[in-house]
Amino acid sequence: MSHAPWHTRGAQLEVSGRQVFVVDCGPRDAEPLLVLHGFPSSSNDFHRVVNRLAERHRVVLHDHLGFGLSEKPADYSYSLLEQTDIALGVWRQLGIESGHVLGHDYGTSIATELVARRERGLSPVGIRSLTLCNGSVLIELARLRLSQRIARSRLLGPAFGRLISAGYFKRVLRRLWGDPSRVDESDLDAIWAGIVHADGRLRMHAISGYIAERYRFRERWVGALARFDRPALVLWARRDPVAVSEIGQGLADTIPRARLVWLDELGHYPMLEDPEGWVEPLLDFLDSS
Repeated sequence: MSHAPWHTRGAQLEVSGRQVFVVDCGPRDAEPLLVLHGFPSSSNDFHRVVNRLAERHRVVLHDHLGFGLSEKPADYSYSLLEQTDIALGVWRQLGIESGHVLGHDYGTSIATELVARRERGLSPVGIRSLTLCNGSVLIELARLRLSQRIARSRLLGPAFGRLISAGYFKRVLRRLWGDPSRVDESDLDAIWAGIVHADGRLRMHAISGYIAERYRFRERWVGALARFDRPALVLWARRDPVAVSEIGQGLADTIPRARLVWLDELGHYPMLEDPEGWVEPLLDFLDSS
């Protein structure tokens, strides 16, 4: 677990004229591990595992625009394609030419866009390996929560962010854990604080457009995974009620060199639920690849 408040572990970096919160830790001469967090939270999701990862890797995390401590502009599309541009901009400014890419939830779609760009020779940052963790890449198999369906609704979505309460939001999040009775309240508080920071609630409807993009670009992203020729890990918590186990199995069947590791008792946020149980198979994979 980190020993300092998350905001003190990083700094703001200007990328394409926007302020992006970045945490860069671990030895500068170690292989980079490039971490892409999920919706609707932030890079703080990895606060329990970052020290362990940084023992062996240069770990770079950032908050996507509209999330956590990064800028949350009103004049922005919040397309996953633009979020990929931001990620690449962060890494290039840090002098990173290649790294191991890890995506969780929303971050898995940015990771798959990176794979698609690599296939087309369009990415300035190389991918040494790919880890996908509990994200609805195979969107047709996902079991979206009521709150997700409301947030992306044209009719109700714009009001959803303004009206949602902390109590309701935490109740929804708690159900995503494999064992809701084991939720650490401080983790829910941190996710909520990241959402309300800088009027982030007002961006939730726009950000929720990523679900439609997963349908629109399915063949671009899943097709690229089917042709991906680097080591891959599908690190999947089996009790996730949204990014269900069928998605994990489907990805392992799709990616030619994929290793599938099940986390049987965990839910949507396995790195928070069981840090050691999540980080050990990841480090084993990174060492082998």
